[in-house]
Amino acid sequence: MKRGNILVIGNSGVGKSTLINAVLGEEKAATGRGSKGTTEELAIHESKVIPFRIIDTVGFEPSFIKEHKAINAVKKWSKDSAKEGHEDNQINVIWFCVEGTTSKLFPETIKNLSRATSMWKSVPVVVVITKSYSVPEREMNIKMVKDAFAEQKRYSKNLAEIIPVVASPYVLNDIAFAAPEGITELIDATNDLIPEGIKAGKKDVSTFILNRKRAFAQSIVGLTTTAAVTVGAIPVPFADALILTPIEIGQINALAKLYEINKGEDSKQFINSIIEVGTVGIAAKTAISALKAIPGINLAASVINAIIAGSIVAAIGEGSIYAFEKVYLGEKSVADIDWVKKVMEVKLSSQFIEQVTLITEKIAKSGNTKDIGKFITDLLVTVFGVTDSKKTA
Repeated sequence: MKRGNILVIGNSGVGKSTLINAVLGEEKAATGRGSKGTTEELAIHESKVIPFRIIDTVGFEPSFIKEHKAINAVKKWSKDSAKEGHEDNQINVIWFCVEGTTSKLFPETIKNLSRATSMWKSVPVVVVITKSYSVPEREMNIKMVKDAFAEQKRYSKNLAEIIPVVASPYVLNDIAFAAPEGITELIDATNDLIPEGIKAGKKDVSTFILNRKRAFAQSIVGLTTTAAVTVGAIPVPFADALILTPIEIGQINALAKLYEINKGEDSKQFINSIIEVGTVGIAAKTAISALKAIPGINLAASVINAIIAGSIVAAIGEGSIYAFEKVYLGEKSVADIDWVKKVMEVKLSSQFIEQVTLITEKIAKSGNTKDIGKFITDLLVTVFGVTDSKKTA
C-alpha cells in the first residue's frame, strides 16, 4: 500500500509545526513564537520511520488576504492532485489543529477548514487539540469540539478522532512541567485511518473529475443548443430533423471525446446508436411533429422552429451526457446498444414534449424571444439532467 498523505491545517500559531516535529522525531518544520505563523507555504515532511507523509499548510490568520492565501494554497494542491501523474499527492487524512488553551472552537475556523478542503468530502478528520496542558480541561475541550462539529452538516460525519496532545515539554514553574503526550496515540490512530482515507481520497478525486467533466459537458450542450436555435430560426422548410444533424453529430462526438468514449469499433457503434435515435430517428421526428402542432400559441413560425430545434438538441445532449457518464463510471458498457437507444427514446418521449410545450407557452406569454437558448437549457438541464435520469436506467 502506498504511503498516505496527512494534511495539517489550523489557525496560525496553533502549534502545527511543533506537532509535526514531535511526530517525525526530528526538527523538520520551522517553529517560532508569537502571533505570526512560521510556515509560509505548503511543505511536505516525511521520515523513514513514519508510514505517512505530512503536508504542512499556511496557518489561517486574522487577515482576509492571508486567510485567502492559506485557503487557496490547499485548494490548488488538492486540484493538482487530481491530475494524471500526481495521484501520490491525494489527501487521505486531515489533522485539524485546535489550540487547547482557547476557551472555544471558533466557527470561522471550521468554515475555513471546510472552504480549504472542499474537494475532500469523504476523507476522515482527526481533531488534534494542541497545547493540551491542563488535564481537567481536556474533557471540556473534547466536548467543545464534538458540539462544534455537530453543527456542521458536512464535517460531523468526517470526524474520526479527537486527540489532545502536548507536542513538547511545557514548563509550568521551577518544579513542574507538562510532559509530551498524545503523539503516539495520534500516530496509531492516523495509521489505522490511512486505508480508509486512501479509498476516500480516490473517491473524492473521482467525484471532482466527474463534476468537472459534467460542467464542461453542460457548456457543450449550452453552446450547441444556442447554435440549433439560430439554425432553427432560419426561414427554410423544417419538415424533419435533417437540418440539425450536423450540430447534433458535432455535439455527440464532442461529449464522447470528453468522456473518453471515442475509441474502438464498439464505441463507434454506441455513438452511432445515439446519433440514429437522436437525429433522424422516429423518436426525434415524432417529437418534432407533435411540437409543431401545439395549439393556441401566438408565436412566429420561425420562433417555434427555433424552440423546437434548441429543445431537440438540448435533450439529445442531456441524454448523451447521461449515457456517456454511465459508461465512464463503468456502470454500463459500450456494448449496451439496446439500453442506449432506450435512453435516447425516453429523452424524446411524451414528457419531453410536455416540457417543451411548457417552454413555448412561457416564451409566448413573456414575449421574450431573445434568450430562447438559455431558457431551454436551464429548464431541460433541470428536467432531463444526469441527476434526474434514473428513470432511464
